[in-house]
Amino acid sequence: MGERGAAKRANAANGDASPVGAAEQGGTAGKAAAKKTAAKKTAAKKTAAKKTEAKKTVAKKAAAKKTAAKKAAANKAVTKKAADKETGAVKAAAGKKTAAAKASKTPAAKEPKTAAAPAESRTALVRRARRINRELAEAYPYAHPELDFENPFQLLVATVLSAQTTDLRVNQTTPALFAAYPTPEDMAAAGPETLEQLIRPTGFFRAKARSLMGLSAALRDRFGGEVPGRIEDLVTLPGVGRKTANVVLGNAFGVPGLTVDTHFQRLVRRWKWTQEKDPDRIEAEVGALFPKSEWTMLSHRIIFHGRRICHSRRPACGACPIAPLCPSYGEGETDPEKARKLLKYEKGGLPGQRLKPPADYPGLPARPLGAE
Repeated sequence: MGERGAAKRANAANGDASPVGAAEQGGTAGKAAAKKTAAKKTAAKKTAAKKTEAKKTVAKKAAAKKTAAKKAAANKAVTKKAADKETGAVKAAAGKKTAAAKASKTPAAKEPKTAAAPAESRTALVRRARRINRELAEAYPYAHPELDFENPFQLLVATVLSAQTTDLRVNQTTPALFAAYPTPEDMAAAGPETLEQLIRPTGFFRAKARSLMGLSAALRDRFGGEVPGRIEDLVTLPGVGRKTANVVLGNAFGVPGLTVDTHFQRLVRRWKWTQEKDPDRIEAEVGALFPKSEWTMLSHRIIFHGRRICHSRRPACGACPIAPLCPSYGEGETDPEKARKLLKYEKGGLPGQRLKPPADYPGLPARPLGAE
């Protein structure tokens, strides 16, 4: 008995369990495992819940972005519509203003348009051109070349000098020039510097001096010191073109010719005699409207009219004797009183351009250089 109790006690001390203890120990371990499993399940559920929540958050954010994009697009559409409406309103207002302006400018817009005037026939043009010439003859019975000269050589020299200056300035310059060089031989032998100083007031004096010396030498060497009376010969001289040749032929030799200067060109285009701008073509077209015998005096009348009334910038339409025949009437001043103040030379009570005008000239002679 004593040995068995000792053995039991020894076994207990060594950790040997009894069947009841083992069962108790096995139940405790199972509970712990179950708790662990339950904890794992709970953790898994929480993880799943978190994932689900995260997915919901992402979905919400995406939906919110989509909604915001839709709102932005809607706002943009509204803004565009408003802008289109504003633009339309501005255009409509501008259209109304334009229509009002047109209506104010054309109060008779509702009236039927007047048919365009028929083109002028050749016969009608010739008749109108010749009637203008007759009217100008009555207005300027004293028309003449406005350069002072005593012989063909002086007229040739004066006409060359008249380029790019006035006849008045030439007439004020030539007395001293012809006193120094009365013949082609004298002018051909002139010193360039001396000649330049004499003609300096006319402008472009160096080029003009070369022309004068060249044409004088040609007259001396090729024409025996005389001015030829044919246009074919004249245009071979230095500084001489068709305009200068026609001036010399018409006024020194009595050979009809048209002087197509700037005044002539301006007026014949205003009168619709021609639309050409080339001087040679103008000469041909205008010459065909008149008998050749009229060419020289026609030139004088047209140039007189251009210098006195039908100015380049401000023609005196209200004082024009041929206004009823002029298709360009109204380009200038039409009020008679204002137009009269625009008249020049004898038409305006002022001195003319020649120091020695013809006896029938009704105006005052020009003043010498330095006495202006």
